[in-house]
Amino acid sequence: MSQHPSPAELPRGNSLPRHERIIEMLATRGTIEVSALAEALGVSAVTIRADLDALEKRRLIRRIRGGAMALRPARFERPLDLPSQSFSEEKQRIGTLAASMVRDGETIILDSGTTTLALAHNLPETLTDVVVVTNGLDIAIALRAHPGVTVIVTGGRVKTGGRNLESYSLISPFGTTLLREINADTAFLCCAGIDAERGFTNGNWDEAEVKKAMIDAARRVVMVADHAKIGHVGSARIASLDAVEVLITDNGAPAADLQRLEAAGLRIAVA
Repeated sequence: MSQHPSPAELPRGNSLPRHERIIEMLATRGTIEVSALAEALGVSAVTIRADLDALEKRRLIRRIRGGAMALRPARFERPLDLPSQSFSEEKQRIGTLAASMVRDGETIILDSGTTTLALAHNLPETLTDVVVVTNGLDIAIALRAHPGVTVIVTGGRVKTGGRNLESYSLISPFGTTLLREINADTAFLCCAGIDAERGFTNGNWDEAEVKKAMIDAARRVVMVADHAKIGHVGSARIASLDAVEVLITDNGAPAADLQRLEAAGLRIAVA
């Protein structure tokens, strides 16, 4: 049964149809930027910001920097093209900080995702004797010419669906077979949601299975996620907060949200 607000809960007036549409879009996507809403609804960014402020005051949505996110947990995976296009600057900062944690001689696992792709692009050229195990074909291609990196691809079926042409992930069947034979130093994972009670979640069951295998294969786990993922709960559980050594995120999350996560035992590094 849907938990999203009914039209009766929304404010009345000329903005009602637009507010209903915003709620509907957020229910489908999870998060969305002001610019995308303005274009879709044919109004100015100023109008959209006022709409979002009004909806947040009624506790129907949650404002984040540059846009908004659904207040209720999303049941379905968000469209792949939205994460690819959103918060690219933040993801670069997260990727740079995460890449600085990699040391010579290590074996690391890189989960498929735009933030881990940023990590791959920022691995220092001075690194030597590093093995990267990944289920991301884009990551494998990005690292093919790195002089100090050996790339191993997990194998499995290429995930289909979505419109993001930048991210190709390998999933089951056979998506976890190689991972059972790996003893990695660090696994760098992406996720769709981070919640103090529900932990780390994702919207795709097949990908969640691979992420769990990556956690089992590594001595430590680092989660890399932009602030829009905080407070969101996906339908597929990845791990509890205590399974992750540190979350690397950007500075866009409200301080209160970070404090809740830290109070639940999660260590956070802000890029």
